Amino acid sequence: MNTNDSIVTFGEILMRLSTPGNLRLRQAHSLDLVYGGAEANVAIALANLGLPVQYVTRLPENELGIACLQSLRQYGVGCDFIEYGGERLGLYFLEVGAGNRPSQVIYDRTNSSFAAIDETTIRWDTVFASAAWFHWSGISPAVSNGAAKVTQHAVAAAWEAGLPISCDLNYRHSLWQWGAQPSTIMPKLVEQCDVLAANNAHLMLGLPDLPVGRTVDEAIETCVQLSRLYPNLKQLTMTCREEIRTVEQRFTAVMWHLGQSFTSRSFSLTDIVDRVGAGDAFMAGLIYGLVTFPNDPQRIIDFAAASAVFKHTIAGDANLASVKEIDKLLSSGEDFDIIR
Repeated sequence: MNTNDSIVTFGEILMRLSTPGNLRLRQAHSLDLVYGGAEANVAIALANLGLPVQYVTRLPENELGIACLQSLRQYGVGCDFIEYGGERLGLYFLEVGAGNRPSQVIYDRTNSSFAAIDETTIRWDTVFASAAWFHWSGISPAVSNGAAKVTQHAVAAAWEAGLPISCDLNYRHSLWQWGAQPSTIMPKLVEQCDVLAANNAHLMLGLPDLPVGRTVDEAIETCVQLSRLYPNLKQLTMTCREEIRTVEQRFTAVMWHLGQSFTSRSFSLTDIVDRVGAGDAFMAGLIYGLVTFPNDPQRIIDFAAASAVFKHTIAGDANLASVKEIDKLLSSGEDFDIIR
């Protein structure tokens, strides 16, 4: 990767409003505010890992759009290709769960600036002129017909430019409301990808007989089957969570890399601060590994898994971890002494 070229991510950034202290939304009298969204989270995490990143989206021309821009820039994310227009910033409300009560998300993004995007909004030839990688997720085509068409244009342009393309399927049932099913949109897009995070592939790609991938063995089998259906894919990954008890989980990741399977270390998750964005942290760690040490697949999947694990300790949407911190987690495992 040329050090002057950027990883480009594309998607919608939202205002996240979450309940403090594990309150229910019906109890809360105030909400904590941060900005985030799957592809923005990947961009922020990659910038924290030291890679040059450009984030592409569409924001409203108002104070909230400016706040989003400042939020991205403070973490070193490039915003050179962000477009402006539309009516409003999309929102999501997060009711933070506890114990046996899961967290829940309520989206409010209808008619957002991003949802109203169209094929004329972004000049992808300009965006990709100094790009080294393109990352997108299945959330963008779920938002609206216009966003789906722009995603199709983006993937086609990245393919034409010869860029590596990565996708996190990111199934969001509540978003696919504009008239299309994911299985009518996603398969053709995935055909042009090099790297796929394949959780929920059975739903997103219209493959009901595909193993769901809850266990490591199932996840490997899912990746193998998808590699046969989509021969352009060079790496397929899945993450697996094993619930030991309510407040304890085991987290493991698998990768199918050029015809071989690799399984990450298994990590114990306890005292989780914020689970939102863990998949985005995993994706950022995966991209970082593929760019930085492409010939060491075991290290790639271990680094990606550790990135996701670290995110569980960070409040907010994005993983604010350095390479040194993730490497320390991998090397020391259970060393929790104060760093001085």
